[in-house]
Amino acid sequence: MGLLFDSFWRAAAYCLRPRVMAMSLLPLLLMAGLGLALGYFYWDAAVRSMRALLEASDWLASFWGWLQGWGLGDVTSVMAPLMVVIVVMPVLVVLSLLVVAVLMTPALVELVAQRRFPSLERKRGGSFAASIAWSLGSTVLALVALAVSVPLWLVPPLVLILPPLIWGWLTYRVMAFDALAEHASKEERMALFHRHRNSLLGIGILTGFLGAAPSIVWASAAVFAVAFFVLIPVAIWIYTVVFAFSSLWFAHYCLAALQQLRARAGGSPGPASDAGAAPDSRLPGSATPARELPAPDSLPGASQP
Repeated sequence: MGLLFDSFWRAAAYCLRPRVMAMSLLPLLLMAGLGLALGYFYWDAAVRSMRALLEASDWLASFWGWLQGWGLGDVTSVMAPLMVVIVVMPVLVVLSLLVVAVLMTPALVELVAQRRFPSLERKRGGSFAASIAWSLGSTVLALVALAVSVPLWLVPPLVLILPPLIWGWLTYRVMAFDALAEHASKEERMALFHRHRNSLLGIGILTGFLGAAPSIVWASAAVFAVAFFVLIPVAIWIYTVVFAFSSLWFAHYCLAALQQLRARAGGSPGPASDAGAAPDSRLPGSATPARELPAPDSLPGASQP
């Protein structure tokens, strides 16, 4: 628990550094450019397709007509963009996570390593290709779990629980791997994953719930179409900051846990004199041969035979 809270407040303090805030803008610019491009080319078509889908069913058409009868106006004109945003949001969240993992996490881990663990040995147990493969594999599993759980979102409590759990699991898998890729060997990484699984998963779930908070901004952008292109980048930046915080939290936790693991295993380097110095010949039981004493007959006052 001490390690968990210590890494938490350290990560929060690092988020206030100008370097970290500046790095959080790079994924924002990339994601904002992607969002603007997709919106420019596909927004109208996506809204029209969603509206046609909402009106395709007879019972849905009856439901919209019933709402219009109560004076709510053209409900589908509001629901169509809202549903488009709801569908696109998970994709943008996953892309944001991948962008942060690929671009920001190595830089943030290096920042933590240089400032807190400069003497920690780098065993490089995870290559860049392995990190990409691990992130993509975990993302595919998370998307499958997300798709399978969509029907359960109709149950009010589960829609507030399942998505953060899935994002938390994905964050735990991606961020913990990247935090240990440079410094830990494969065996050390697997040992830390096994020993600290609950804590790492807890960090992922907590950051998953934090990542769900900007959904209010998404909903506002769907309702207020005029502010769509302003609120969506703001929401993406909030997600990016949350992911940066989670990356820092994992970096502080994982590197500190790795240092403790090596200390328990006797792998932490001690003073050179302790490791290879020869035993002092003045200590009892020393393996160093004692100095040769002069023969008795050479001592002053010794009698000659």
